Amino acid sequence: MPNVIAPVLRTLSKDLAIDLGTANTLVYRRGEGLICNEPSVVAIRHSSSGERRILAIGVEAKKMLGRVHSAISVIRPIRDGVISDFEATQMMLRHFIQKACGARYLKRPRLVVCVPSGSTSIEKRAVAESAKSVGAGEVHLVGQALAAAIGAGLPVTEPCGSMMVDIGGGTTEIAVISLAGLVYSQSLRIAGDKLDEAIIQLLRRRYNIQIGERTAEVIKIMLGSAGLDSAVETFDVKARDLAAREPKTVRITSADIREALAAPLAQLVEAVRLALEQTPPELAGDIVENGIVVAGGGALLRDLATYLSREVSLPVNVSNDPLKSVVLGASKLLEDSDLLAKVSLN
Repeated sequence: MPNVIAPVLRTLSKDLAIDLGTANTLVYRRGEGLICNEPSVVAIRHSSSGERRILAIGVEAKKMLGRVHSAISVIRPIRDGVISDFEATQMMLRHFIQKACGARYLKRPRLVVCVPSGSTSIEKRAVAESAKSVGAGEVHLVGQALAAAIGAGLPVTEPCGSMMVDIGGGTTEIAVISLAGLVYSQSLRIAGDKLDEAIIQLLRRRYNIQIGERTAEVIKIMLGSAGLDSAVETFDVKARDLAAREPKTVRITSADIREALAAPLAQLVEAVRLALEQTPPELAGDIVENGIVVAGGGALLRDLATYLSREVSLPVNVSNDPLKSVVLGASKLLEDSDLLAKVSLN
């Protein structure tokens, strides 16, 4: 009888794959597809007694960034791939899980949650406990780079080398994979947030203006490039003049932004070179033949693949769906229990 009941319960279970990212959280529901893709942002109201009450989560919370009074804080509870606010992360996870499963579900959902490969045991435990505290049943943790490689369709179970560079909001995951295992992995805290920070700092130095995270992200999308082309684009930025202490508009150029991004991109290149140096010769030969695959939001930076290819003298390709590669890989693991058992970090 148990052999009959178990498959039935599995079909009733609303199993989820979750890419719990620094910038965005994506949730994929088994059998239905992508249910949620929202910013990992939480808006909290603080009372005089010290009580914290959630005002908004996700898209609505991100709209409040830089636009709230002192009684409200808008936070990103995951920083550099690590939970920095456990309570807010629990609230955010509960919100996204309920959005994917509904307020009630017959069987506690099985979760595959993706984490940076360099996470410590304490950080992994914090993610697992956070997921279980909001109603999850089984929680399987999987490295983001490996999930991204599976989502990108790389032959991770074959005896050949595949190299994935997953550039997220808080971390860049660099991994060489063979036979469903990590031959080399590095979690680098040079990613989307650092690019935004570099833009903020350059504009502060050069134009003596202060901009916020949201504006920096918009500038990165509009003018950001890893290329060295001579085309110059401009963008008018509304910011605060640090000397006059009043609002002003400054016209910045794509050349400014290329200069701002040069240092963090150079660090990324050095990390890729180190990975190649540490890769065993036979697997390195496979990478020379098949190239490097780039995923994550950072893969959308203009000319990034061309820049990386030129710097490391290897073919570099962008994943077909770079923003969703991690969660799509995790969703495939929900359907393949054997592979999940091999790659689980628990």
